[in-house]
Amino acid sequence: MRQDKSLHRGLEERHLRLMALGTAIGVGLFLGSANAIHTAGPAILVSYLIAGAAIFVIMRALGEMAVAKPVAGSFSRYAQDEIGPLAGYLVGWTYWLTALAAAMCETAAVGIYMSLWFPNVAPWIWALAALLSVGVVNFLAVKAFGELEFWFALVKVVTIILVIVTGIGMIFIGIGNGGVPTGISNLWRHNGFMPNGIKGVLMALPMVMFAYQGIEMLGVTAGEAKNPEKTLSRAVNAVFLRVLVFYVGALFVIMAIFPWDQLGTHGSPFVMTFDKLGIRSAAGIVNFVVLTAALSSCNSNLYGMGRLAYNLAQQGQAPRICGKVLQNGVPGPAIWLSVICLFAGILLNYLAPKQVFVWLTSISTFGAIWTWGTILVSHDRFRRRTAAARTAAQKSSAIIFPFGSYATGLFLTAVFGFIGYFPETRIAAIVGPIWIAVLVAAYYGFGHHRQVGRLSVGAGGQLQ
Repeated sequence: MRQDKSLHRGLEERHLRLMALGTAIGVGLFLGSANAIHTAGPAILVSYLIAGAAIFVIMRALGEMAVAKPVAGSFSRYAQDEIGPLAGYLVGWTYWLTALAAAMCETAAVGIYMSLWFPNVAPWIWALAALLSVGVVNFLAVKAFGELEFWFALVKVVTIILVIVTGIGMIFIGIGNGGVPTGISNLWRHNGFMPNGIKGVLMALPMVMFAYQGIEMLGVTAGEAKNPEKTLSRAVNAVFLRVLVFYVGALFVIMAIFPWDQLGTHGSPFVMTFDKLGIRSAAGIVNFVVLTAALSSCNSNLYGMGRLAYNLAQQGQAPRICGKVLQNGVPGPAIWLSVICLFAGILLNYLAPKQVFVWLTSISTFGAIWTWGTILVSHDRFRRRTAAARTAAQKSSAIIFPFGSYATGLFLTAVFGFIGYFPETRIAAIVGPIWIAVLVAAYYGFGHHRQVGRLSVGAGGQLQ
């Protein structure tokens, strides 16, 4: 294990696309969608479309920078170079916290899913088993890790496509409904399309933004992507649209088939859909799918945590040992640090199993908003300052720059305001600023401000 060894470029384009999908399509859809639907009703589709437009702008901005500078630190490195060392430090550790909270959500979800098959076993035991399993996977060479994650993510992608296709069949042909098309009247028959008014749509936005959290993981893979100029630009354009179609498409057909106010009261919406098709053991099948979904998302989040800790160590902003790489090109110490911290999630799952999911999703959403905002600011300075931006823009151009970025920044500010306004998510508005204050104190207290503000980029986009 040496400090000067670098990460290996073993991730292909198909790995990148499925890894991003695997991170973004997790408990936010399978476990959190029922809560979001009850908050906004069928108008949750509006929440997803509005949030999706903002995420599209952010991903295009990230794509430009990743194509021009494909390094493992991604937005942390871009913030350091374009804004300053403190900005890189803050966004690096804040996104690390975001991935930590999201991974804790996924391990908590594993405990919930396994309880269907083993109701007498405490959920925290399954959460622990899930953490140990994904920890082992993350120590594999990156190509092997990418291959496993590809198949993990493919299971849930195929399932969602099946739900959408069969759902359309129910709506227009009557498959599974005795040949009688269900139509889409359920979208407005039960107290209207927007039963809880505009307040419901706004209240759902933090949950919707949490669902999109993870799509920016594409940037973190930049340091290990083969031919990053080609694969990253194509993956950025393709993955976002697929995530949007999966979320909006799946929720559209489910709410068209079943009254929105009944979803979540008779099991998972996905189980209800397969039951209606007459598929036996639907609950078991869907439970297996959502279990793999949770494991896939946790796996990708742990990957991101390890790479960010590695990059921060390279910048002198994390323990030096985290900057070391194993012989197979994996940042082993950084992954160990992340796994150890994830044990806190197991403890929370043991102490407060009912509240932990809401707490963690709220904190994760704060971290994602901070990260997305920093990406927009970094990109604005990158576009205005560097000649490389003009070349990158030809392959992965940002949308309506700079007005799209300004509008998206205002939207993110509004979402943070909603997080603080509504009691269910207010904990994130308290914990988030405290976390930033602690980081600033640590930055100056540990002397990180004395580090050299800029690092050179060597061959292959690796930090030197």
